[in-house]
Amino acid sequence: MFLDRWVAAILPPLAFWILFNGFDDLILNILWLWTWLFGKSLELPDDHAPERPIAIFVPLWREHRVIRHMVEHNIASQKFTSFHFFIGAYPNDAPTLAALSDLDAHYPQVHIAQCPHPGPTSKADCLNWIYQRMLLYEEEHDIRFETVMTHDAEDLIHPEALRLIDRYTRVYGMVQIPVLALPTSWRELTHGVYCDEFAQFQFRDMPVRNRVGGFVPSNGVGTGFSREAIEALAAAHNNRIFEPSCLTEDYENGYRVHRLGFRQLFIPLMKIDGSFAATREYFPRSYRAAVRQRTRWTTGIALQSWEYHGMRETLSQLWWFWRDRKTVVNNLLTPVIQLLTLYGGITFAASASTHREWALAGIFPPAVNWSLALIGALHVAIRAGTSARVYGWSFAATTPLRMVWGNWINFIASASALRRYAISRATGRPLVWLKTEHSYPNRNSLLEHELVASPDEDSVSVAVTRSLPAALSRRWQVLPFRISAGHLHLAGVAAPTDEMHVELAGLCSLEIRFHKISETDYKSLSEKYLPEESTALAEEPASIVAPSL
Repeated sequence: MFLDRWVAAILPPLAFWILFNGFDDLILNILWLWTWLFGKSLELPDDHAPERPIAIFVPLWREHRVIRHMVEHNIASQKFTSFHFFIGAYPNDAPTLAALSDLDAHYPQVHIAQCPHPGPTSKADCLNWIYQRMLLYEEEHDIRFETVMTHDAEDLIHPEALRLIDRYTRVYGMVQIPVLALPTSWRELTHGVYCDEFAQFQFRDMPVRNRVGGFVPSNGVGTGFSREAIEALAAAHNNRIFEPSCLTEDYENGYRVHRLGFRQLFIPLMKIDGSFAATREYFPRSYRAAVRQRTRWTTGIALQSWEYHGMRETLSQLWWFWRDRKTVVNNLLTPVIQLLTLYGGITFAASASTHREWALAGIFPPAVNWSLALIGALHVAIRAGTSARVYGWSFAATTPLRMVWGNWINFIASASALRRYAISRATGRPLVWLKTEHSYPNRNSLLEHELVASPDEDSVSVAVTRSLPAALSRRWQVLPFRISAGHLHLAGVAAPTDEMHVELAGLCSLEIRFHKISETDYKSLSEKYLPEESTALAEEPASIVAPSL
């Protein structure tokens, strides 16, 4: 059969790549084990040192829906007090500028940094103009920010993060706080891919990279730069602290800081006051958004980095360059390997049922077959194990399913990155900022698996509880219970999904505030306030809420 012969012809080179790639990962795993057994624990910084001012840079493009929540939450939650937000926006983004003007009027530590030209350009370009705004503020107010920190519009900054950044940037030129995805249901496969991947990256790759002398790539959020490092970047790159043409300016800056001779630190994942000291956020929760973001990542990390720096480095740094750039090949080949594995399983079953010899038998010796199986099993085990440390084993049990889905997302993203990069180089047109849409949930739903108290009777408006169709409330296990300051407050069992947001947005013009409660509390509330299912269809939303819904 032609298809069998074709599969048999391409299996050997694919097997060679898997074995070669597996050996490369084995080296990393050995180093991971070595750092775990013999590495020194990171000492917590001195709590008695006085606070030094921190400037937090937040670049925006059409983020008016989320930026207020980000600022309000992080101002309220921080134990560190000496910080200011410098938030960048474009003159042709009126809704975002309006939201920033309101924040600027209410919070003295919030400052608008308006770019002098329409957007979007690139995240790096916006950050560079934010830096200029900070310098102007320093001149006007006789203050000096000793640390610059970068964040995005959807970030939840850990209450201890700024204190850690302040202490460690006294010694290091760049300090990276871990980044983790917020927990979602295992059914959200796309977001779950981020949960798994970031858990593995923060537990394994980043600590090893830091311990064995590799440069620490900035994650773009939760990154603190000492003032000395920032000024050295400005001097070395014509005041362009962040490279405007690079789609992953965070990765690029991690390498730049290293090349300038500054020490870098990745703070390993650890729990402080019961929660991981990490920046938490929702990553893209739809297939299209994930492909868009990963296209940008692949373009910047694998393609632009190669263009900028080639392979001119020390042997240890070249290894990390190789690991960062080989993902393009991995992403393109892995779905092919999955399809061939499926084909092999189907043809094996067909051969066994008809008592015929399997056409693919004997292609590899047993040692190769066992090695390939071991590489795959080890990869799944490490991904699931690191995910379980953050999200628990019930979530990690479905890691293999998300790995399959993630491979296809990465395949499309890598193909898109290669296409866009080739077109850009052929036409001379610059690559543009591939904007990722952000969502910012309510503070109560973001505390790690933490439930809040069920709304008490005095805070529940019976009219508001009837403002949504009862069938919808039961389906999503949510109950509207109060309207306050232009917000509709919902009590629910699980954090809102994108699908839920879309459906609610069609019924409600108010902004949603979500309060996570237990299933028992929800059942009690629904029994008390929702009409019986037999009469629910005949009931209309209460008129007191209808004008706002």
